[in-house]
Amino acid sequence: MPDHVITSGRLTARIAADGAELQSVQDAAGQEYLWQAGPQWPRHAPVLFPIVGRLAADTLRHDGQSYRLTQHGFARDRQFAWVERTASTCRLALADDEDTRARYPFAFRFEVFYEVAAATLSVTFTIHNTGERTLPASMGAHPAFRWPLPGRADKSGHTLEFSAEEPAPIRRLTGGLLRPDPMPSPIQGRSLALADDLFADDAIILDKLASKSVRFSAPGAPGLEVSWDGFAELGLWMKPGAEFLCIEPWAGYASPIGFDGEFAAKPGLLLIPPGEQRAATHRARLLA
Repeated sequence: MPDHVITSGRLTARIAADGAELQSVQDAAGQEYLWQAGPQWPRHAPVLFPIVGRLAADTLRHDGQSYRLTQHGFARDRQFAWVERTASTCRLALADDEDTRARYPFAFRFEVFYEVAAATLSVTFTIHNTGERTLPASMGAHPAFRWPLPGRADKSGHTLEFSAEEPAPIRRLTGGLLRPDPMPSPIQGRSLALADDLFADDAIILDKLASKSVRFSAPGAPGLEVSWDGFAELGLWMKPGAEFLCIEPWAGYASPIGFDGEFAAKPGLLLIPPGEQRAATHRARLLA
């Protein structure tokens, strides 16, 4: 199914039905801000649902049964249905079916809504519990932005500036699972100087997040600001040597090392009562 393009004149975004995935973010001059799915990582901005990160042995345990559910869930690899499409918005939806219930035995409707206004792209995730039991779920964004930013020849001199000081320790992963012991944060006050070696030990996870936004910038380059509402955690990730930085607002995180119990008891889940919904929004604002 063809991609859908939305534009405000100052910002143009392209969205695919496959995974409801953002494919491109360009400014009025046609400069691209989103990683274009190179060989180091063949995605742009996958949507994470119904889990963020991994489960132990990629196994979901529920009511005495075991289900195979792999890292970040299945939404990123499913085709969504177009619900609405306009010049500046679009909405896509995914509902449970035989395939999803074989991996995740719950009823749901998951919607992704994109909107552009001026220099801002807003993306809202909404989980609807369409079943008769509590729905345990997580959701997260995984956009990969170009690093170096447009106008810069190399990756040096790039920083993240958080909206609040971030003194709390960070979390790290082993084998995709959350280590038990927090680690000292590399963030100095509100600033993080970016370098490949920050990510030699996989993602940086802020699970005691104070900020509601972060600015990604470098001297002489048009930067961008990522902000969020409804997401409690933030992941930062890249593959050393690759030219992207993922800034990932999350509602949830990987299973802690040693946890292999009932899925609904896993730390970091949203527990949504029947008939209710949970929504969260993240935004990318071009600062050019």
